[in-house]
Amino acid sequence: MRTVTVELGARGYPILLGRGASTGAAGLAALRDVVGGRRCLLVADRTVGALHAAGWRQALLAAGAAGCERTEFPAGEGSKTLATLAELYGVAARAGLDRSGVAVALGGGVTGDLTGFFAATWMRGIPFVQAPTSLLALVDSSVGGKTGVDLPEGKNLVGAFHQPRLVVGDLAWLDTLPEGELRNGLAEVVKYGAGLEAAFFADLERDAAALLARDPVVVERVVARCCEIKAAVVAEDERECEGGRRALLNYGHTFGHALETLTGYAGFRHGEAVAVGMVLAASLAVRLGLCPAEVVPRTTALLHRFGLPTRLPADPALTPDAMLEVMGRDKKTRAGGLRLVLPTALGATALVAVTDVAAVRATLEVARGKP
Repeated sequence: MRTVTVELGARGYPILLGRGASTGAAGLAALRDVVGGRRCLLVADRTVGALHAAGWRQALLAAGAAGCERTEFPAGEGSKTLATLAELYGVAARAGLDRSGVAVALGGGVTGDLTGFFAATWMRGIPFVQAPTSLLALVDSSVGGKTGVDLPEGKNLVGAFHQPRLVVGDLAWLDTLPEGELRNGLAEVVKYGAGLEAAFFADLERDAAALLARDPVVVERVVARCCEIKAAVVAEDERECEGGRRALLNYGHTFGHALETLTGYAGFRHGEAVAVGMVLAASLAVRLGLCPAEVVPRTTALLHRFGLPTRLPADPALTPDAMLEVMGRDKKTRAGGLRLVLPTALGATALVAVTDVAAVRATLEVARGKP
């Protein structure tokens, strides 16, 4: 069992990582500190609920929860909406969940974002626990307190910062993760190396086969390193302040979110969109003279090893004009100006105000319809 701590003073919290973290003595003790004597609302999508919800409800009761209401919603990014949020409010009201209650997010990034935003806004804020079951959620979305829902106009446009009290990462759950979801999470793993730590990127190049084979020693080491990197960035810049480092965690995401939005949150998994976004961002950085040309082929090669896409599909919805319009609504935009996280070297990125829209357009044109 490993513990990574997000250092935020009185609001800091542990991330417990290891096989059996959700059922072992350390996990139950940590849960007891959060849920003991409190009523809980356990939220999962229907796929994860069928696998893990009954066992987790028992774990919460064993940890001293005064009661546990369970609710589920259809799996997929299409459920991360204000309508689903309204359903959660209704369940909580009917269950009598008051300000002493605790929300528990059991699942991947959609469940964590949705439940976290519910917790941030229910009775003006209640505690919540993240129990990530996907690799993407383990290494990224369960840590750092970003919560929210999507709109038809864009991804994560409505949300709040609301830190969990505890993250319980049971690595045994990855055994039941479909292959496509494993690869989806590996895109966010690559992001940490390509965008923030060149030595970690080299480790991923070395360990790619072991990761795909779900070698437990390698998986635990890689997940822990991702959490350590993110915890350090969040401790330094919790709310993505102007000039802070947290924006760098969005490497590939501005392009990626536009892809997700324009394909109706159904054409790409989040990690797949981020994979394409990282290659587009690196290609743009080379075009602008901001980074060495080697960044593109090395990033592309590693993503290919993980079975991830690196080009725009030949989709008529993904025109440069449409992409630029959606990217202009990104949360990093200021005064109508496009700002992108771009690499300056392998393992290093910067938030750049991009005034050369023609260069962005040319990058998108080159990437369209290629294999």
